[in-house]
Amino acid sequence: MYFQHIYDKSLAQGSYFIGCQAAGVAAVIDPKRDVDTYLEIAAQQNMQITHILETHIHADFLTGSRELAVLTGAKMYLSDEGGPDWQYAFDHVGVKEGSVITLGNLEFRVLHTPGHTPESISFLLTDKPATDRPVMLFTGDFVFVGDIGRPDLLEKAAGIKGTQEPGAHQMFASLKKFRALPPYIQVWPGHGAGSACGKALGSVPSTTTGYELERNWAFGYEDDEQGFVQYLLADQPEPPRYFAMMKKLNKTDRPLLTHVPVLKPLGSTELQTALDNGYKLIDTRDKTDFAAGYIPGSINIQHNNSFNTWAGWFLDYSTPFVLLADPAELDEITRKLMRIGLDNIYGYIPDVKVWQDTGGTLEKGTVISIDEFKQLYQHDAIQLVDLRGEAEYKAGHIKGAQHLFIGTLPEHSHLISKDRTVVIHCQGGDRAAIAYSLLARKGYKNILNFSGGMNKWIQAQNPVVN
Repeated sequence: MYFQHIYDKSLAQGSYFIGCQAAGVAAVIDPKRDVDTYLEIAAQQNMQITHILETHIHADFLTGSRELAVLTGAKMYLSDEGGPDWQYAFDHVGVKEGSVITLGNLEFRVLHTPGHTPESISFLLTDKPATDRPVMLFTGDFVFVGDIGRPDLLEKAAGIKGTQEPGAHQMFASLKKFRALPPYIQVWPGHGAGSACGKALGSVPSTTTGYELERNWAFGYEDDEQGFVQYLLADQPEPPRYFAMMKKLNKTDRPLLTHVPVLKPLGSTELQTALDNGYKLIDTRDKTDFAAGYIPGSINIQHNNSFNTWAGWFLDYSTPFVLLADPAELDEITRKLMRIGLDNIYGYIPDVKVWQDTGGTLEKGTVISIDEFKQLYQHDAIQLVDLRGEAEYKAGHIKGAQHLFIGTLPEHSHLISKDRTVVIHCQGGDRAAIAYSLLARKGYKNILNFSGGMNKWIQAQNPVVN
């Protein structure tokens, strides 16, 4: 058996390439959308991709199953569980509890493991030449390292009311199947630390059934279903806005993108035309470079591991947008955007000089140090805004800080004073940089960015309240 774990750090998402070397065939589980990765592995291993498997209808990324199927001729094996509302609306091979998928000498047995979503399935792998016992379990968003999938996304992200509590009870029942498995089985989940699909995911890529039974909080509630439900639903992170679109696009037919696009460089005139048309300009530079001089109206979403998550919060799927990015980073940035279906990139500029060449002037961000913040804070005349998630805020915040989650800032900017001095902060400065650019875009001139945030505040041993 050939096995390779492919991990996307930007979405903390894992996919898997599993091949039978004797038969020269391979399967991919939960592929990302830039599928050239799997084609390269197949070529290197002299294998043909014949099977594509998905654990559920994903909310956090746009799968590449259909792109990969078009390019390879492989069949898609997708869940037919969950009832009529949870069926894929395109051709596939439907599988249910107990279905067996054969890949050369390998065998995948399907377990229906609802809870995260009604149609969720897991794949139990047996390497037949080596043993008749299963050796690996691919859980998708069912069981993670140290955590389990959240059942509230359908309600909070997709707006399907009344689903989170029934989903939590389904998850409690599904865990009984996991408990019944041998303790030596390797568990390979769909996500790791940093994913919004859970609240306490571990950072190691895999685990075992036995280890999770000992260490995963979810298995400590075997005789307390209501306590389990309450804990599972409490303090989950805010689901990004784009999750609802991913649910739709992963379930229904959609345009395919079988290659990574090459972006068009824009001249000064094209840039101005784009801005006049209302296209957003996303400045991917580091927050310090942005603050030193930025194009008016641009939004600072730094190119780091959180780039596509925040892009999914603040970009829509119908309006083109422009990137300001280092040309050397364009391929990676484009891949990150296509993984969540943001394909409508109008073009890019390499630096602010394109703007300056036409006489455009730059604006500067106002970043303050902790000492400057403390001076302002002592006078109690400022509006202090904490941009972190609700759970972070509840765990400890600066006394008097008003909570306003960064993801919902555009529709709640009316809560920000235009008369008082406003100080914004987050944990380490990245989210505050986004917020500063969003507020500047709306015409705010009274915003100060305490970029050091809670990290700096706590390091200096200042008090917090909760």
